[in-house]
Amino acid sequence: MERRKFIRNSVSTLAVGLAAPSMLQNSNLFAQRISANDKIGVGLIGCRGMGWSNLADFLINPEIDCVALCDIDQNVLNRRAADAEKLRNSKPALYGDYRKMLERKDIDVVIIGTPDHWHCLQMTDACAAGKDVYVEKPIANTIAECDAMVAAAKYHNRVVQVGQQQRSGDHWHEMKQYIDSGKLGKIAQVNVWANFNYATILNPVPDSTVPAGIDFDFWLGPAPMRTFNEKRFHGSWRMFWDYGGGLMTDWGVHLLDMALWGMNVTDMPNRVLSSGGNFAYPDNYAETFDTLSVIYEFDDFTIQWNNVAGTETGPYGRNYGLAFKGTNGTLVANREGWEVIPEKNKAEPAICEPDYQDHKKHVAQFIECVKKRDFNTACTIDNGSLCAKYAHLGNISARVKSTLVYDDKRKTFNNKEADKLIKPNYRQPWKFPKA
Repeated sequence: MERRKFIRNSVSTLAVGLAAPSMLQNSNLFAQRISANDKIGVGLIGCRGMGWSNLADFLINPEIDCVALCDIDQNVLNRRAADAEKLRNSKPALYGDYRKMLERKDIDVVIIGTPDHWHCLQMTDACAAGKDVYVEKPIANTIAECDAMVAAAKYHNRVVQVGQQQRSGDHWHEMKQYIDSGKLGKIAQVNVWANFNYATILNPVPDSTVPAGIDFDFWLGPAPMRTFNEKRFHGSWRMFWDYGGGLMTDWGVHLLDMALWGMNVTDMPNRVLSSGGNFAYPDNYAETFDTLSVIYEFDDFTIQWNNVAGTETGPYGRNYGLAFKGTNGTLVANREGWEVIPEKNKAEPAICEPDYQDHKKHVAQFIECVKKRDFNTACTIDNGSLCAKYAHLGNISARVKSTLVYDDKRKTFNNKEADKLIKPNYRQPWKFPKA
């Protein structure tokens, strides 16, 4: 931090002249008066965490009406209904079954903030019902579900945005422009990391009866039948393979997105090599790995991922971030900004700081795309699929303990065990969506 303060005081930032043009054209993205006829009806599926955060930023925009809320936890549903009523002085309709909510003709946009294993069915059903969709990341819990979601968006001609909000952040656009300028020299490696305490479950509890007000069978949905355990439920579901992919999918899609964008990657890597396990905390109740290292290999550079859950320190004094390692210098970035660390005197030191409005801008730009029927959202379903697949590749390689090559056209690995992890087996009566 002292080094960053020194650079900030002695070197001007690169914000001037590098701000993303799309961000500068309209400095007032949120507060425009609109007529009643321009209202956009929104329904939210999954109201507890990020789903509610998404809706809150939607409601900043006056053209948005919160029409309906859906959740399998009646306690959460009642609380969020009261919150929504305070924000807009009108109570939304409440649902326990998202399919009933999708029947409403006054819903134009659906926000999906449910656990990862539900994203695919809910998104494809919403598209089939004629709704535009804002879906949380990762877009799906498996590679095959990613493909099904891309197909559904295109088949039904829907506007879809993925909740990878860094795509709308000014300082991330400035980072991309700096990288494209060539000032870092030849970039040979991009290091990506994320270390967070929440990704370990160190105090397991016994299975228990389902708490009152929760439809646990619906929460499981297409995932295998399992008894209820509070450590596999709200929030911590991310650490179990049936519902999520640990830090690799939770933070990996965000940070790998920036790495792939910075390096202009739009396809699969040549190969991926991973190693992982619960090495830091052997008694970790989580199924996903507290320790994971992944190498994505390309023709003339590598992208590397590392996490050690249960710790919150990391390279360059950041517990999460990415570093573009060039011959002239290293650009280190996260949501708190980025800086250039010169290689001797081959580059000028620089710092760029954020405005912390990424998510609000992401939502506002999606709303504009909905109104204009512009399918090129800030984070398209195709890009969300690419990043989710990269995260799944890293996990799958570690799970089968093998170097993998994935053929995205043939939809197959060079490994039969890995092929078994491409597509989930949905529990009856749920059916895997057809294109």
